[in-house]
Formats: sequence, structure tokens, C-alpha cells
Amino acid sequence: MKSQTTAAITTADPRWVAVQARDTAFDSRFVYAVRSTGVFCRPSCSSRQPKPENVSFYDTPAAAQAAGYRACKRCKPDAPAAPSHAHMLAELCQWIATAEDEPTLADLAVRANMSPFHLQRVFKAAVGVSPKAYAKAQRRSKLQRVLVDEANGAPRVIDAIFDAGFASTGQLYRDSHAVLGMTPSQYRRGAAALQIRFGVGECSLGPILVAATEQGICAILLGDDAEALVVELQQRFPQADLLGGDAVFELWMALVIGFVDEPTRGLSLPLDVRGTAFQQQVWQALRRIPVGSTVSYSDLAHKLGMPQASRAVASACAANAIAVAIPCHRVVRRDGALSGYRWGVDRKRALLQHEAALVPGEARVAHG
Repeated sequence: MKSQTTAAITTADPRWVAVQARDTAFDSRFVYAVRSTGVFCRPSCSSRQPKPENVSFYDTPAAAQAAGYRACKRCKPDAPAAPSHAHMLAELCQWIATAEDEPTLADLAVRANMSPFHLQRVFKAAVGVSPKAYAKAQRRSKLQRVLVDEANGAPRVIDAIFDAGFASTGQLYRDSHAVLGMTPSQYRRGAAALQIRFGVGECSLGPILVAATEQGICAILLGDDAEALVVELQQRFPQADLLGGDAVFELWMALVIGFVDEPTRGLSLPLDVRGTAFQQQVWQALRRIPVGSTVSYSDLAHKLGMPQASRAVASACAANAIAVAIPCHRVVRRDGALSGYRWGVDRKRALLQHEAALVPGEARVAHG
């Protein structure tokens, strides 16, 4: 009960929205500390985001250090911000977040005193996504806040859509699953109307849970304990209606289990992929890595046009909840060593060894 109360306090704090959005505009305004790790970070830190019940906010790095926390080695919150473009980019992010109408790339370039092409590259390298994708993420966050803001009387969905900066209801509803993961009405009700069919079975890697919405596969989870996998699914979709599989779903589940064992056959089932704009970019790139190949985190960041974002790429890989179909196991360290894997390094090793055996003539590191 105490952790639930703490989580509720944190998620109600507007600073939590900035942490979720990794908003660089707030990097000079506060830091957040994580009780489970003893570390404090900038709001824009690319490390895996913590559970809200473990988070505390501090106005300054000194205040966090006085409370017994140490500085994150990734985002270095106790060091001055990089002088090159940092202030300008923070201003642009703030403008995008607060503008009534989304600024165009040309508008942003004029304010930054850069060409649109150069600004696009600088912004993407520093923030992790393009200005347009950043604006979309800000609209999504604002819509989420407005839809659940009971303090304002829980506005009508149509009012929330316009208040969040969408030009029309059609614009939002066309992309509602990419923006919210469900329709706006479902999100406002806490996903209570969302139905997810799921089943637990066995594959060559041990217990496997497969779950699907009407749009497609939304989770493929691996583990050592079937009950723990069900609990993880419940935590991901806390108010969804979880149902047993029907005949169609049972066929889907058989196809997924067969795909895990024989990835060369491909998986033609639709995926219901939910994540930030940056995460979706990374996940799309992962799906282009051939069976039997691997790529390093830094090379994948270069492929995405964001050479400085290797840590953010690693975080996106860790956030992937659709194992094997979105093959984050094919990403390794630059020296070829295996790093962390959401479902265990041993499974990562087993997957790579199995894939290398399936396509021995093609096994390679996919650099460049």
C-alpha cells in the first residue's frame, strides 16, 4: 500500500512527465533520484526509467548528494551541461512543448540560426529523435495528462484532443494506437475496455507467454516461471481484460513458438508495438537485422543517424516486450561480448548460437 501511495504521488508530479519524456528542457531545473540504485540523474538521462515508487525529486545535484545519492555515470548530472548547442536545444524543446501550433522545421531553424538540414542532424543527435517526432511525443504526453486530469473535471475526449494540440479528431484517431496504444476513450478509462488474449506454453527456451490485442501481438515474454510471466503481463496492462485464447489465438501462439525455434521461417503475424517515437525507430531497425547476424549498440545508433545515442539504443532494446519477433538479442557490444538481455544473458547466448547454426554460411557481425 505504501509503494502504491508513493507511486501515485510521483506520477501526479509534473516533473515525472518530464522524466518520462526525457525532456532536455528540464535538465537545469531539477534532478531525480532512484532509491533502488542510489543514483540521481538528469530528466533526459537515457538509462532505463525507474518505477515511480522509487523516485524522489531534488532541485539541485547538491541536494541529491546531501540526501546520500551519487551522480549517474551516464548523464553526469553534477557536471555542467555541454556548451555546444545545449542552451539553444533546450529553448527549442521548450518552444515545441508549449507552442499552440507545432513549429515547422523551418521555424525552428530560423530561431536556431541554422539551416533546416543541419538543425535536423544536431537535434536528432542530441535529443534522440527528430523535432517532428519530439513534437509528437509532447502531444502524446499532454493528451495523456489531459485525459486523466480529474482535477479539471475529466474533460470530454474531444476537448482533450484539441487541448493537446491535435488539429482534428481524425488526425488523432488515425494514429491513436501509435500515440496512446489504444483509443482515447479507452485510455481515459485506464484501458478497461482493452481486451488481450494470452496463453502460456513451452518453447526451446523454457516458459513463454504470448499476448495479443485486436491489432496484433503485443507481448512475447520469456522466463523461468509461467506464473511470473502472467504477473508481468498484468503489470504491463493493469486494467485490461485478460482473456484465455480462442481457436484463432491458439494458432497464433503455435506460430510464435514455432518461430522461436525456427526464426528463418519468419513471422507473418501483425505486431501491436507500443513505445515512444525513439523506441519504435530502434525496434524497426532491430527487425531489419538478418537471422544469424549481430550488430553493436554503437553501430545501430549510427544506422539510425544518431551516433551519440548508443546508450539510448540500449535502453530501447531493454524496453522491448516482444522477444525474438523484435530481435533485441541480436545487439551485442562492439567487441562481440554479450551484454544484458531482458530475459537473461543465457537465453541471449542460446538464441544467437541457435541462429548461427541455422545459417552458418551467413553468420556475421552486421557492421556498417
